[in-house]
Amino acid sequence: MEKSFQRSVLLVTLSLFFIPVSISVPFILFHGIRDQCSNGGVSSFTQLLSNLSSSPGSCLEIGNGNQDSVSMPLTQQANVACEKVKKMKELSHGYNIVAQSQGNLVARGLIEFCDNAPPVFNYISLGGPHAGISDIPKCNSPICKLLKTRVYTDYIQNHIAPSGYIKIPTEMSKYLEHSKYLPKLNNERPNKRNPVFKDRFTSLHNLVLVMGDTVVIPKESSWFGYYPDGASTPLLSPQQTKIYIEDWIGLKTLDAAGKVKFVSVPGEHLRIAQDEVVKYVVPYLKNLQPAVFF
Repeated sequence: MEKSFQRSVLLVTLSLFFIPVSISVPFILFHGIRDQCSNGGVSSFTQLLSNLSSSPGSCLEIGNGNQDSVSMPLTQQANVACEKVKKMKELSHGYNIVAQSQGNLVARGLIEFCDNAPPVFNYISLGGPHAGISDIPKCNSPICKLLKTRVYTDYIQNHIAPSGYIKIPTEMSKYLEHSKYLPKLNNERPNKRNPVFKDRFTSLHNLVLVMGDTVVIPKESSWFGYYPDGASTPLLSPQQTKIYIEDWIGLKTLDAAGKVKFVSVPGEHLRIAQDEVVKYVVPYLKNLQPAVFF
C-alpha cells in the first residue's frame, strides 16, 4: 500500500513539472534581388504572414540587403544564411521558409548545403527561378549587358549574383563547366551529384511552388520546368525534365509522396493577392510542434 501511494505521489509530482503543450513553428523570409528586409513591402509582407498564421516570423537579411543581393555570389549568400540560422535559438527545433524570387536560391542553398542546421519543415517558394532563367527581361543596364555576353566568365560569376542561375539552354557545356551555383544546387553535373543534397531536400514536409509572373523566363522555372538541353523549344513541364525524371534532388520523390504543391496564380512578379496568400501560403505556416516545459 505504501509503495503504491509513493508511486502515485511521484506521478502527480511529475505531472506538475512536465506539461505537454504545442507551440507555433517559426518562419523566416528571404527577399528577392534589389530588396532588403527593412523595405516597406518586405516588412509588411512578413508581418502579414505572421498575423495571418499566428506564427512568429522574421526576414533574414544577407549582408546589407539591396547591394549584396546583386553583387554577393549566391554561394556566399547561402553560407551567410547557414551561419545566421544556426545562431538563431528560436529556430533550433525546426522552422518554415517563405522565399521570394532570387531569395529562393538562397533558401534552397541553406536547405541543401548547410551542415548541422535545424530542420526545415515547410518551404513556400514565390516566383523562384529554380531551373534557371534563359533571359533577363526589360533590362538594358551595363550589368545586364555583361550578364548577356560574359555570363560564364569567372569575373561575372564572382561579382554578379544572378549569373549563378542564368542557364542558356544552347550553351549547356559552358553552363555546366563555368556556372558556380545552380548546377551544384540542382545536382546537374553527372560526376558530382551529391546524395546529401537530395536527402536534405526530400526531408521537407511540404514544398509549395507558386508560379505566376513574366519576370522569370520561362515562368515555368518556378515549378522546375525548363527547356531541353541544347534547344530553346519545346518548353518542358517539371515532370518532363531530367532533374525530375532522374530525381537528382528528390523532386520526384517528394511529388510521389504528395508533398509538392504546384500553384499557379495570376498577376505580376510577386504580386500575390491576400486571398491567395491565405489559401496557398498561410496553411503551411500554421503547423505546431509539441513542446514540454518543466
